[in-house]
Formats: sequence, structure tokens, C-alpha cells
Amino acid sequence: MSTTVSRLVTAGNFDPVGPPVHENNVWIVGDDKHVVVIDPAHDADAVAFAVEDRIVTAILLTHGHWDHVRAALAVAAERGAQVHLYPADLFLWREEHGDAEFEPLLDGDVFRAGGVVLEARHTPGHTPGSTSLVAEDLGCVFTGDTLFQGGPGATRWHYSDFGTIIESIESRLFTLPDATTVHTGHGPSTTIGTERPHLAEWIRRGW
Repeated sequence: MSTTVSRLVTAGNFDPVGPPVHENNVWIVGDDKHVVVIDPAHDADAVAFAVEDRIVTAILLTHGHWDHVRAALAVAAERGAQVHLYPADLFLWREEHGDAEFEPLLDGDVFRAGGVVLEARHTPGHTPGSTSLVAEDLGCVFTGDTLFQGGPGATRWHYSDFGTIIESIESRLFTLPDATTVHTGHGPSTTIGTERPHLAEWIRRGW
């Protein structure tokens, strides 16, 4: 059975009755029997349709921002899967889901779906608990909002830190091979080799 990476784009707004203006990437990784769902955003029905009749072995959250976690509990309930989030983002999770529980996602944790192995790497800066997921066998990494095409994620909140996100990118992501595909939380994918040469420019600009 071949392993695939599927991208689903869902849209929503911080106001549940508002227009669907905020687009997120939902990543579904696995084979024709088992998958992992990364960042089920906004629309649980759309995620369920994309997953079809496959077993969801885990729901992995790259960080706790509302747009990345909104549909997590609905997907978990519908599929009987556990939600995993780095505990440092508990305060963000509670803003969206109150006292609902999740499983801790810790640095070095390994998850499997079909023939895929995903390794968690803590990459803070965008949020304290931001975590990237490396699929070495597939030559890709899922970075959430830590690294995008063209630069690092936003660090405008009081709990964010630009120096920390740069350190995370340099020490935990730019150690991956240049050919590694970077699957992001929003927008198009890129590669480590495409982004690596711009590190000094990002530091100089402060973003």
C-alpha cells in the first residue's frame, strides 16, 4: 500500500457566524487504511469526507491557535481518535475548547499511520508549544505556522518571540536535507533548500 500526503483547505472565521475568510491547510497522511490528521481546521465534515472510511490513528496539532484546533474535538469524537498537542499551548486550547482534554504531544514522540512514521520536533516561537512533524521517509516536514514559503510565522503576540522562532527554524528545521518539502499551515508548500538561504535576511528584517 502506498503512502500519500493529502492537502485539504478549509476556511472559517474567529466569529463562528462570520464569513469563511481564514483559510487553513489540513494535512492527511497515511495509506488506504490508516491516516494521521494534522491540524483539522474549521470544518469537521470536510475532514471526514477527505478521510473517507480510513482509520484515524491520531490527530496531531502543530500549535494551539483557534484556526488550527477548531474542528479537532469533532473529528476526534466522530473517528474515535485522540488529539495531541504540546502542553505549553494549553492556554490557547482552553480559549477554544475550555476544559476538554487532549494527550500531550512531546518532543521526540513518534506516530505511525500505515507505513509512515512522524516524529515530533518542538519548534517554539510562534507559540510556546509550536511543534513540527517530520516524516523522514516521505522527505517532508509539517511546520504549522513556524515556517512558510518566504519566512517564519508571526510573532506579534505577547507569548511569541522572534528570536525563539529563528532558533527553532535554524536548529530544528534547517538541519533537514535541502530537498525536504515543507508543508505549511497556510498557503503553498516550499522546501528547506528554498528557504535556508534567506535566514540572514529574515534576521536583519526582524521577521
